[in-house]
Amino acid sequence: GQVVYSIAEETERGAPVGNIAKDLGIEAATLAARKFRMLTGSSKQYFTINASTGALSVNEPIDREQLCELKPACLLNYELVLENPLELYRMEFKVLDVNDNSPVFPLSEYHIKMPEFLSPGARFTLPNAQDLDEGTNSVQNYTLSSDEHFHLEMQTRGDGSKYPELVLNKALDRELQATHRLVLTAKDGGDPPKSGNVSVIVTVLDTNDNAPEFEQSVYRATVLENSPSGTLVVQVHATDLDEGPNGEIRYSFSNTTTADLQRMFSVHPHTGEVTVNGVIAVQRPLLELLVEARDNGAFGMSSTAKLLVEITDVNNHGPEITVTSLSSPIPEDAVPGTVIALLSILDKDPGENGKIACQIPDNLPFQLKPSLENYYSLVTSGLLDRELISEYNITITATDLGSPPISTQKTLWVQISDVNDNPPVFSADNLDVFVEENNPLGAFLYQVSASDLDTGENGRVSYTLRNSTVAGSPLASLLSVSLANGSIYAKRAFDFEQLKSFYFQVEAKDNGLPALSAAITLNVYISDQNDNAPAILYPASHNGSVAVEVVPRLADEDYLVTKVVADDEDNAQNAWLSYHLTYSSDSTLFRLSPHTGELRTTRSMRSTDFLKHKVVVVVQDHGDPPLSSTVTVGILLADTLPQVLPDFDDNGQPPPLLNATNIYLIASLACVSFVFAAFLLFFGVVRL
Repeated sequence: GQVVYSIAEETERGAPVGNIAKDLGIEAATLAARKFRMLTGSSKQYFTINASTGALSVNEPIDREQLCELKPACLLNYELVLENPLELYRMEFKVLDVNDNSPVFPLSEYHIKMPEFLSPGARFTLPNAQDLDEGTNSVQNYTLSSDEHFHLEMQTRGDGSKYPELVLNKALDRELQATHRLVLTAKDGGDPPKSGNVSVIVTVLDTNDNAPEFEQSVYRATVLENSPSGTLVVQVHATDLDEGPNGEIRYSFSNTTTADLQRMFSVHPHTGEVTVNGVIAVQRPLLELLVEARDNGAFGMSSTAKLLVEITDVNNHGPEITVTSLSSPIPEDAVPGTVIALLSILDKDPGENGKIACQIPDNLPFQLKPSLENYYSLVTSGLLDRELISEYNITITATDLGSPPISTQKTLWVQISDVNDNPPVFSADNLDVFVEENNPLGAFLYQVSASDLDTGENGRVSYTLRNSTVAGSPLASLLSVSLANGSIYAKRAFDFEQLKSFYFQVEAKDNGLPALSAAITLNVYISDQNDNAPAILYPASHNGSVAVEVVPRLADEDYLVTKVVADDEDNAQNAWLSYHLTYSSDSTLFRLSPHTGELRTTRSMRSTDFLKHKVVVVVQDHGDPPLSSTVTVGILLADTLPQVLPDFDDNGQPPPLLNATNIYLIASLACVSFVFAAFLLFFGVVRL
């Protein structure tokens, strides 16, 4: 949008101009929240906006003549930038002229030398007054103080500009009056009008009655703005009908030519060649100079010609890129078309040299869109993904259409902010965990870990157990998990004999909004330990009593006396059982199978065998260390089951090893050995 205001120059500070909110259809209450800014290329901020009401007022009085010099129209361009959403409005202020400048002559005194022999009708050019105001407020007419010898006439040059001439009414007589003092007054058309005066001092001379005359009243030339010093612009030429020194002409710039133009150009005093003298540092396309031709007479006469120099632009300015607004970082879920930056791109050259083409690299998810005049918007053109690319360096290239073209580059650093678009991810869906039973409380079991590609709170993962039950008990009573690192600990000891395996799920959740989560299933297998001794199921003993088995009195060899049956609640080798006979009242009578636990006779029973026997059987597993259980079996040799069983209780102690029979056998063996040794000794002595 665009709005145009008109304001008179020198309007006092605080004077109202308009209401920008009302004129542009904007709610005044939103101006501050939308971070409004007024942008201008001027070095001063001439206007201000009330953030509460939207009222536009004068911030600093404007001097139109200082701001716009001699331009016919004085315009101030402002841009109003609003954010959230990003909007740009153009404001144009037409600065109206007021009659605040009086006409001013370039010199405080102007001297004219006139030969006394001049006839009435002779003309002399008078200086033009300058008035910085425009239109009717500029110089409108000239008047001359009363003098019988002179009057004032206005003349028109070939380009339509007017200038005053002093016309001789009556012949001069130097002997009567050598000097005439006149006052030239310039008036503007303001209300009230303003005026300026200059003294015109006429000195009457006796010689040189012809002034030089230019071949043209107006000379026109064209020169490139980057022309080097010494470049010929034009050659002016004037003639003087006088002879000798009175006809010799010297060229120079008139005093009414501004000093800056006299520094840019020089005129050869003898040839009239106008050349470039320095850098042409002006922005105006047409320059106006006055060249004076003066003869070398004792009382030199002069005339002036106007020189209009048209400056041809060359492409000597590159585009200027200004970042008016930049939004960074931008969220990665920004939709295509989101405005990121507002750019102002200008080229000071006029015409084609000032036209600009802008571009950015093709491989970026962004594009440049033209906005208002000389403004471009940088918008997204595709989807963004911070996990792939977290920042962009966008190089904007602005190239003018000059020949050769000039390019300017500016790089914008745009960061992409994270949104919670990635859930935590485990390395596997299932994991197997092995733990030995009888573990201590708080034992570490396993550590799960999930990764999240997001950053900050969106990527910070916490771990929890999903609610479930194991063997009828809440999972939370068995396990705990570290919220921060996913370490899993046992809250109680496991018992393989009660629980061999179970599974549960750990949930990983990020801290985004809304939060995203994932779960992993852990299969827990409890390893067995040898913590159970074999249990003897048969033969059963009650309260430590001896189990009694009845065997026929004359049983045959390999007769099955009994079979020891045992069980171990442990698993694998911890439950592999072996049977051992640790005590037997008659070691020659019974044998025990180590694998089956069968107790059998090793020979046939004899009538001389004792009727009552006792064996102790040990059942042992293969754990590390092994555990064992014992059972004592009493064996009664009888053909029928007696009504009362004999007492086998001897405190489990085996019978004494040294009875009478054993002592007899030992003594006999010792005697025989002694006799044999004595014989050998005797035999050895005999041989020697």
